[in-house]
Amino acid sequence: MNLLPIEKHSAPLPGVIDLFSGCGGLAAGFDAAGFPMCGGVDIDRASADTARYNLHNRYGRLAGHTCGDLTCMTADDILLSRRPGERIIMLGGPPCQAYSRAGRGKLRSLGTEHMYDPRGMLYKDYIRLCTEMDVDTVVMENVPEAIDFGGLNIPEITSRKLEDLGYTVGWTILNAADYGVPQVRERLFLIAVRKDICNDVSFPAATHRPPEGIVSAWTARRKRLAEHPHYICPPESSEELRPWVTVGEALSDLPSLFPSASGRYQLHQPNVAMPYSSGPRNAFQIEMRQWYESDMSTVSGNSFRNTARDFPIFERMLPGNDFRHVAEISEKMFSEACRAHGITEEGAPERFRELRKKIVPPYAREKFHEKWKRLNSEKPSHTVVAHLSVDTYSHIHPWEPRGISVREAARLQSFPDGFLFQGCMGEAFKQIGNAVPPLLSKALATHLKNILLEMQHESSL
Repeated sequence: MNLLPIEKHSAPLPGVIDLFSGCGGLAAGFDAAGFPMCGGVDIDRASADTARYNLHNRYGRLAGHTCGDLTCMTADDILLSRRPGERIIMLGGPPCQAYSRAGRGKLRSLGTEHMYDPRGMLYKDYIRLCTEMDVDTVVMENVPEAIDFGGLNIPEITSRKLEDLGYTVGWTILNAADYGVPQVRERLFLIAVRKDICNDVSFPAATHRPPEGIVSAWTARRKRLAEHPHYICPPESSEELRPWVTVGEALSDLPSLFPSASGRYQLHQPNVAMPYSSGPRNAFQIEMRQWYESDMSTVSGNSFRNTARDFPIFERMLPGNDFRHVAEISEKMFSEACRAHGITEEGAPERFRELRKKIVPPYAREKFHEKWKRLNSEKPSHTVVAHLSVDTYSHIHPWEPRGISVREAARLQSFPDGFLFQGCMGEAFKQIGNAVPPLLSKALATHLKNILLEMQHESSL
């Protein structure tokens, strides 16, 4: 590929440096909003490769993402191509495992308290690099549980440090479903802008609304969150809000991959494109197909896992069913198979145990309620998680008897269909689960862009 220089943007916007970038979900929204991409860093090789391709190489840009450990890097390592006077906006989502409930549970199972996880202190490197780069604007993302890391409120600590460094700072919690993402995913965002540029920061109003009577977990806590000095409540929208986007609306035009549990499993390689099952049926599907200004006719990333024992169980699950229902379904299937083969535990104990092993999942029923769940096509998805890299039982397809595919997981995160994931199937699932949904990021980036352009206009008068 013959790479061309980074094109100049007509809007006087700062260039984006994306730290702890993952596969580039946060930066993808800023790219779509018109911010020029300058580069980024992630410690995971496959994630950095994905970000480099989708944010730089696909446009023929020289700049790119690199794989590296930010705790060992300086601004000079990252800004090798920075031009004199070039303004920078720094994005980043320091790893959330030390803060999140899932991460804390895993650490406890390994005999470690989350407060002693060094990843919980990586926000300090983020602030250090922000200072070294002398950036104009900072955008940081993390899980809401970061407000209580062993008694420490990480967004408040970060806000105070950035305020002391001369920034106007605020943080909030946004639900991706409120911005057109077909997934209930609440995440913490912090914005800081140099005081000589902006003396007031804010966050975008919602574009979508939940069903009547539904209030997400952190939305319900807004009064308590308002007690924190730097918390900013998202504004009420003056526009008529559209309903939350559902799983069915997100996935209904994608290829049919495994319509029956009696079908033959086929592993579709990541780069193999397949025709859509229909034309686009709603605004979300149109945006996913046309994000890169071309209406796609085929789509790749159709890999899903071969969980042969469980396909017949999936087929009997109803929307919203979890492992409690799986236990009932599999026990009934086992009883039916025993009767059909004339097997009893007393008469043929070894055959009885072998048959049970082939049909009934061997997991503790009191622990696995939420680890198996069938998506409901009439609702947004529950949070897409990085654990998809291990298995996809948490997100069973709503009408086919299988776990979701890589592309379906990407759709639930609002990654456009032309966004290509580097690495194997497990690495792609991990990248998707760790990412910021690009549609949510685009809403945030567009709002921030308007703030910066307005401030620039006022300063020029």
